[in-house]
Amino acid sequence: MAVRPSPIFGGTMVVAGTAIGAGMLGLPMISAGMWFSWSAVVLLISWFCMFRSSQAILEVNLHFQPGDSFHTLVRELLGPAWTAINGLSVAFVLYILVYAYVSGGGSVVQHALTPVLGGEPPRLLTSLFFALLLAACIWWSSRAVDRFSIVLMGGMVLALLLSMSGMFRHLRLDVLLDAGGGGGQAIFVWGALSTYLTSFCFHASVPSLVKYLGKDGRSINACLRYGTLIALACYFAWITAADGVIPRESFKAVIAQGGNVGDLLAAAGHNLGSGFVLRLLEAFSLLAVATSFLGAGLGLFDYMADLCNFDDSRLGRTKTLLVTFLPPMFCGLVWPDGFLAAIGWAGLAASVWSVIVPALLLRACRRRFSPAGYTAPGGAGLVPLLLLYGIIVAVCHTLFVFQLLPMYE
Repeated sequence: MAVRPSPIFGGTMVVAGTAIGAGMLGLPMISAGMWFSWSAVVLLISWFCMFRSSQAILEVNLHFQPGDSFHTLVRELLGPAWTAINGLSVAFVLYILVYAYVSGGGSVVQHALTPVLGGEPPRLLTSLFFALLLAACIWWSSRAVDRFSIVLMGGMVLALLLSMSGMFRHLRLDVLLDAGGGGGQAIFVWGALSTYLTSFCFHASVPSLVKYLGKDGRSINACLRYGTLIALACYFAWITAADGVIPRESFKAVIAQGGNVGDLLAAAGHNLGSGFVLRLLEAFSLLAVATSFLGAGLGLFDYMADLCNFDDSRLGRTKTLLVTFLPPMFCGLVWPDGFLAAIGWAGLAASVWSVIVPALLLRACRRRFSPAGYTAPGGAGLVPLLLLYGIIVAVCHTLFVFQLLPMYE
């Protein structure tokens, strides 16, 4: 008799798979100023607040029918103004992430092909090749994306495990603790908050879990807990490996070149002393960016098809393809090194729809409905906690953009 996998396991993989992606590649670069100790603190705070905001969405969602989307919750509880703000935030996040992945994917392909070709291929061509290949997959069908994503996710997990084990063998404690440089400074924490928030974004998956598992708050909460803990462990291992291999001073050159993924891989290659581990790291980076592109790209594709009322015919899907991918691809070609900045901008918009809006939803829900079944932990203090966190992230990123907060350089 075949053993069926636990629904909790499946839900946990949905949460972890949605959260873990190319965004994690930007963590070592944005945290170079604060370095390892402060990075660990910010990582824990980000995980805790984003986990709590997902639990807030769960409590709200359980007062509605399985299958009701995040958009429906906002419309019913917060009204048309917040529905418009939330919709714009989601669209902005998806567009900016697709742009980031065009930039990052072209950078990785360029870096990987350079030793093969004996010279550096033009970024224009590598970005176009990467984006067009994956966009064509999305245009073909959602089923093709599903099948391709499974293959890519399997390869990404394997490459992550192998590359991390290889990097840990080359880890140096003096580099990890920045023994010669005195460690990081707390002032650089504020500019990194939005990028860390983006790395724990999976909140649109909560209604999907309710649809999948029904109104089983305990099981869905377990999926949220285990899935976010898996993401937390992966991010901690990645930051430890990167900070233990690449000296803090070396990140200045990476950031000066635009902070793209290929620049990070080049810095890692100078310090690893192992071509095999570097190839594994390149494979993981490429697969992470590709899976993230497919996830964000499919979400944006479906969102724009619904918004523009394009049908599912080949002509309709072609129209949706152009509306979805031309703007981020154009930006990726004009501004090829915007990966790190784009991830931060995504965090600014995500602070609205994944933290502030869930807090407002929870407050409105508790005022309208009587407690029933699952209740998010934190009591009356949860709403102000989430609002405070979301506002701090949004304000800090705005100050960072206007150079009122320092960047390590």
